[in-house]
Amino acid sequence: MMSKEITVGEWIAIRDAGRKIDPETAKVCCRYTLIIDPYGIDPDLPKECEQVGRDYFARAPGSDIWVGFGDLPKATKRALWKKHRDKFSHPEGLEYVFEELAR
Repeated sequence: MMSKEITVGEWIAIRDAGRKIDPETAKVCCRYTLIIDPYGIDPDLPKECEQVGRDYFARAPGSDIWVGFGDLPKATKRALWKKHRDKFSHPEGLEYVFEELAR
């Protein structure tokens, strides 16, 4: 998502933004990112750690700070999964993943 190193203060701002996201009004998206570095901020990530996977992000309306679901409060993440389950659908046979994440 991001292509530059960020400061500790910017990282804290991302985490703070996550605590303020209302699942009822949040904008969501999914993107393919580096699993171990979803924000793309580690310039020294070894090649063997560059594994790509689907990741999910949310932001408050009017904000430009996208927060990975892994950095959201548990209750917010659960509510977003429940609300956007169909939008994030996967091929048949993976329904159990969504059921587990929505708990």
